[in-house]
Amino acid sequence: MITPVKIVVQVKLIPEADQATALSATLHTVNEAANWVSAVAFERGVPREYELRKHTYAELKARGLGSQAAQHVIKKVRDAYTTLKANIRAGNLGESGSKRRMKAETKPIAFRPEAAQPYDDRCLSWQYDARTVSIWTTAGRIKNVRFACSADMLQTLREYRKGESDLIERDGVFYLVAVCDVPEAEQYEPDGFTGVDLGIANIATTSTGYKAAGRGLNRHRKKQAGLRRKLQKKGTKSARRRLKSRARKEQRHAANTNHIIAKTIVTEAERTSNGISLEELKGIRQRVRLRKPQRVALHSWAFAQLADFIVYKARRAGVPVVFVDPAYTSQQCYECGHIDKKNRASQARFTCRNCGVVAHADRNASRNLARKGEAAWTAGRESRVPATP
Repeated sequence: MITPVKIVVQVKLIPEADQATALSATLHTVNEAANWVSAVAFERGVPREYELRKHTYAELKARGLGSQAAQHVIKKVRDAYTTLKANIRAGNLGESGSKRRMKAETKPIAFRPEAAQPYDDRCLSWQYDARTVSIWTTAGRIKNVRFACSADMLQTLREYRKGESDLIERDGVFYLVAVCDVPEAEQYEPDGFTGVDLGIANIATTSTGYKAAGRGLNRHRKKQAGLRRKLQKKGTKSARRRLKSRARKEQRHAANTNHIIAKTIVTEAERTSNGISLEELKGIRQRVRLRKPQRVALHSWAFAQLADFIVYKARRAGVPVVFVDPAYTSQQCYECGHIDKKNRASQARFTCRNCGVVAHADRNASRNLARKGEAAWTAGRESRVPATP
């Protein structure tokens, strides 16, 4: 059975002035109602959704919400508390008694006025050919709200959109975010594996020779950080407006860069009938030791995002992906297997103390990852059933 790949498609709404007013008023109304439902849930010890509905549904209807909108508000609040409980259980908010955890546990969850509101097909319909939507608002259903997206995204929406879509407002601009279940391509048997070494100086280096240098991205981030400091220090109204207009610009730039890198890696692997071997990144911030100037680069780099992009693009293309333990891949010689800290002569240079081979450090590490990926793939395919005597 081929499982679908969940792709999130975001389209930009281009409403008329009166349509924008209705959308904004709707988001403010439903999120104000969500805050009230959250207070009720907190007061009653966060009951199950059915019980919470008994205490809140009538009031939500009286506030002007339609039946479906009221149901979605209740479900949104209940889901938020479920997520909070899971984060507390996982220790993501600190230990019991910590300031952050106490703050989360001692007051109701609050929703921003522009927070996302889910819509199902009964209160939102898409007209793909006209590139418009018909959407419920507190002022009634409004039709012919235009949206913009790429041709590829439109095709994905048309063929694979499933379930709910979220209406979001960011800095006065409205977006619809839809989840699409794209069928995963049938996975082929790889001829070999392409190792991908992720880093800071070079964002990605593959065992086949591709290298995505991180100098440009790091320079862009440094420039953006300097500009933010200047504007924050200035503190004027125009400076704050400038900061707001530049919000998330660096994030969008990094995401676009990661998309390009991931597409290049997956396309090359597919062309050569190779699988992709990625290093397991869990706990990288805790296990990597860096000098102070490098820590900001490590903690601000979206390395997990790049890995996620590679994985989902590979699944769509049918390219096998394995995750391997990256231990010693930067210290081990690909040619002879000798492991020594001193093999890493510098950030970019690898010189084996045993056989004397000289290579680019990231290229050597990517080759070790490729070998580990092939071993992991073979081990996963071997039968664990003892042979019959």
